[in-house]
Amino acid sequence: MADVKTVTEKIGKYRWTFAALLLFSTTINYMDRNVIGFLKDYMCSAEGFGWTSQHFSYLTSIFTLFYAGFTLVAGWIIDKVGTKIGLAASLILWSVAGILSAFMGKSLGAHCAARSLFGAGEAGNFPSSIKAVAEWFPKKERALATGIFNSGSNIGAMICAIFVPWCLLTWNDQNLFLGLHGWQMAFIITGLIGFIWLIFWGKIYKSPKQKLAEGVISQAEFDYINSDADDKAAAESGDDQGSVSWGKMLTYKQTWSFAWGKFMTDGIWWFLLFWLPTYVKQQFCENMTPEDTAYTVMITNFIVFGVAIVGSVYGGSIPLTLMNKGWETYKARMTSLLMIAVVPLLLLLTQTAAGAEGMIGLVLAITIISLAGAAHQAWSANLFSTVSDMFPKKAVGTVTGIGTAMGGLGGVLVQLLAGKCEAWSIATTGNSATGYLIMFSVCAFAYLLAWGGMKLLVPKFQKITDL
Repeated sequence: MADVKTVTEKIGKYRWTFAALLLFSTTINYMDRNVIGFLKDYMCSAEGFGWTSQHFSYLTSIFTLFYAGFTLVAGWIIDKVGTKIGLAASLILWSVAGILSAFMGKSLGAHCAARSLFGAGEAGNFPSSIKAVAEWFPKKERALATGIFNSGSNIGAMICAIFVPWCLLTWNDQNLFLGLHGWQMAFIITGLIGFIWLIFWGKIYKSPKQKLAEGVISQAEFDYINSDADDKAAAESGDDQGSVSWGKMLTYKQTWSFAWGKFMTDGIWWFLLFWLPTYVKQQFCENMTPEDTAYTVMITNFIVFGVAIVGSVYGGSIPLTLMNKGWETYKARMTSLLMIAVVPLLLLLTQTAAGAEGMIGLVLAITIISLAGAAHQAWSANLFSTVSDMFPKKAVGTVTGIGTAMGGLGGVLVQLLAGKCEAWSIATTGNSATGYLIMFSVCAFAYLLAWGGMKLLVPKFQKITDL
């Protein structure tokens, strides 16, 4: 981290403004996404929608399916129209869809329709953000910049952990606001926040070349951003602009390496996002009052996603440290990923820890889940950076879209599996503990399997140069 500070003092730090902007957009993205996770128990209650957990898994799966499908298109469009327009359009679509969810009543079909549109909009966030990082940061800083903006996924979850229960308690059936219930206000308020961010994005974001021409950044910072030999040549020739066919991208092993990593691990994070509140309630809150249950869920989720922020930023700094010691980029990246992939094995102990007496079980289980969540975010920061390591900037959005689509497909399977496991466990044992044991076991090995597949596909670094 000291090397980043030294470089920043010498050449300027304007590029980190965009890491901050992307941090806020990702925070908003995950605030909007996480609302349904904290509404699950309300939706699945007699006082709420009267759904079952299986119904809820259909809702999260349909969102994930549309999110996955549209990332294929979104990544290509973003490479075509540029980062600024691409991310702005995505945010507008998902914010409007989020607000519409407040007016879908109790109908599962109506909510699935709104969530489908929502998924299509959110599909553009990560392809846009990764492309922006590739435009504004040299390779050695990309994982750190990605880790910073990706920590917004944790901040968004933390905010939801407090905000959604507060909405439900503040605007209940006896205390409505403009005739709207708490669950409706949760959708509306989170949806509106995105439009505030849009004002700043529209005013600030431009390419490094444009900012250099305006005198906003120095020549030294511009040169540093393009200090990698291939990026410098592309910037000078103008070959870093435009787009490439996503069909052509599928012919490269590097694309499939990234896609495999996303397919195996994205669903693990989404399992935590959508099911952690329910897990805490089912495993630890059986004898608590509704108020104590709400506070327990709020605090535990706040802790899990708070720790994940540390993992996201620290994980992004690991390859930077190795590269500053002279390590080649791909070796530093894959070594970092392997180190990180070992940590989720702790999840195998989650249910054993949860069985400890009293609050000790809760503390131990949440500690393990927090470490696994931090590891996922560290993994994600480095995994995303492999795209800009191996592909020219003009292909980053497309390849990120393909990988995110595969991650979404993996997410669909994980959501359906979680619903099936919970239902089977309750039907056969009378509780959900065995179902969660199965799910945590799946999560534990996913990262090592992902790393092994990536290494088999691309055993040595191979930069794509023929686009």
